[in-house]
Amino acid sequence: MENLTWHDHVVQRKDREALLGQRGCVVWMTGLSGSGKSTIANEASKKLYGMGRLCYVLDGDNIRQGLNSNLGFSPQDRQENIRRVGEVAALFADAGLITFVSFISPYRKDRDFVREKLGDRFVEVFIDCGLAEAERRDPKGLYKKARAGEIGDFTGVSAPYEEPEKPELVVDSENDPLDVNSRKVVEYLQSRDFA
Repeated sequence: MENLTWHDHVVQRKDREALLGQRGCVVWMTGLSGSGKSTIANEASKKLYGMGRLCYVLDGDNIRQGLNSNLGFSPQDRQENIRRVGEVAALFADAGLITFVSFISPYRKDRDFVREKLGDRFVEVFIDCGLAEAERRDPKGLYKKARAGEIGDFTGVSAPYEEPEKPELVVDSENDPLDVNSRKVVEYLQSRDFA
């Protein structure tokens, strides 16, 4: 953009990572509403914290109450939602944090935009849970409202969800318990020397 210059920091990412004893990354949890994204992200974060690792969870509902409170659920607003969160997550990763992003993020192109920005520091985790099971759980009662026509543009009901084609990790939240899935995430991060 015109008249803007990126300012490098005196303390660089490698310095922050050395201080923390970890590598900053973005763990992008994607899946249907009710699939377990936030639950798995928080449990993996808890496990990592217990190992002395610094993590932060950016949750879709929380971000929409502040930073993205002016956005709806149209395809254009969903794209902007993910763009903004991707930028914030990239800053957190640059700070050296293991950053969990728990967003439905239904469109591949939007997730790929963040992947391109972060390169090898982007870890896409597909929370695999079928629509019938996510709807059975319906922890917020959103599927019921969507089926009744009270919510429009609802992913899986009246709006699409595009599953990742080549995620770094797939966890089966429909059949595997929380402890198993959160451990898989932690072990994957360890295998990549992030944690």
